[in-house]
Amino acid sequence: MLDVAKIRRDFPILSKLVYGKPLVYLDNAATSQKPSSVIQALVDYYEGYNANVHRGVHALSMESTQRYEEAREKVVRFIGAPDSENLIFVRNTTEGINLVASTWAAANIGPGDEILLTEMEHHSNLVPWQRLAKDKDARLRFIPVTDEGTLDLSNLDALLNHRTKLVSMTHMSNVLGTINPVKDIAQKAHAVGALILIDAAQSVPHMPVNVTDLGCDFLAFSSHKMLGPTGIGGLYVSSPVLEQMEPFLSGGEMVQEVTFDSATWNDLPMRFEAGTPNIAGTIGLGAAVDYLESLGMDQVREHETQLTGYALDALKELSEDFNFYGPADLSIRGGIISFYSPDVHPHDLGTLLDQEGIAIRAGHHCAMPLTRDKLGVAATARASFYIYNTEEEVDLLVSTLKKALRYFSKTPTGTTRSG
Repeated sequence: MLDVAKIRRDFPILSKLVYGKPLVYLDNAATSQKPSSVIQALVDYYEGYNANVHRGVHALSMESTQRYEEAREKVVRFIGAPDSENLIFVRNTTEGINLVASTWAAANIGPGDEILLTEMEHHSNLVPWQRLAKDKDARLRFIPVTDEGTLDLSNLDALLNHRTKLVSMTHMSNVLGTINPVKDIAQKAHAVGALILIDAAQSVPHMPVNVTDLGCDFLAFSSHKMLGPTGIGGLYVSSPVLEQMEPFLSGGEMVQEVTFDSATWNDLPMRFEAGTPNIAGTIGLGAAVDYLESLGMDQVREHETQLTGYALDALKELSEDFNFYGPADLSIRGGIISFYSPDVHPHDLGTLLDQEGIAIRAGHHCAMPLTRDKLGVAATARASFYIYNTEEEVDLLVSTLKKALRYFSKTPTGTTRSG
């Protein structure tokens, strides 16, 4: 098990007071906090060897390039990719998905073709495909979500057919916490000649992920959700697919030779990394990988599973006041709990919790079709856990939710509020 007390000492922000109360940070699905080692990696870059990469012959540039490519190797190892050329650095999961939509998908999806998604997708894995389908006269189809918050795969064989060119789906839902069987679906997709893209923004930070084992063609994730800096992420692309793809952006660094009339492309993966990259962020991501590997991703997953189970048990006494969403089976659930009360708007709930130092998320979580059309609510409140969260923080969340219910449902005289 993780030594959470020791881990918490590595995160300077966790000593912060919010309105005079100790910070309880439960918004990890939106972004995670950063350990001192990651922060120091950024400082070391800017203070010690700040220079552009791949271009200079002076000492600073060579050190910067070495550290940058070392970070790539760390991430490649972390996600189980076969080679460094399979990892393209992007700004975030969203850019990774858009890169696939603008390159491989734009070249391979045409009129009458189908893209299979799920009803629990983040907007980042929905809107790009809406635009592509409109441009290409293709069709979007969706795997339904059950009342239990899992995918209804009973009709998968009909949804996957000879017209399916791509399956694009989340590995872990950012609303429900559901961990989807992406490996099995990848096998079925390949059986009909389709490729599969995995949105791993919520899974790579929280559980062991191996792209080779999953058998995916694309996998996108973000640094800032896995203890790393913002503005950097990764896109894995399998070699047979990558070799067919044309560049996403053009300009400096992604070229091999340029004349006034034409250009040839650089080696992989640099042909997809035009311009000066986020060097400091990439090095910081490498430091985040170092930190997570020192803990062990199996232990990270075990801690979050135990904490989520503790939280779900503790929240049962509020089941008459709140609807809680997501599967009951902890083996297919991550550390995310979304909930809704008809008596308290999620934003009011989030504001009251904030006054007690508790940071949660309130809204549709960039998954409006799921929250509005499937859950039947405009928004939910969401608590999401990570390596530094504790059972004591869960207890404080529960007691503050009780306080919120008393505050919003009763007047000072004890009569029920109207409206």
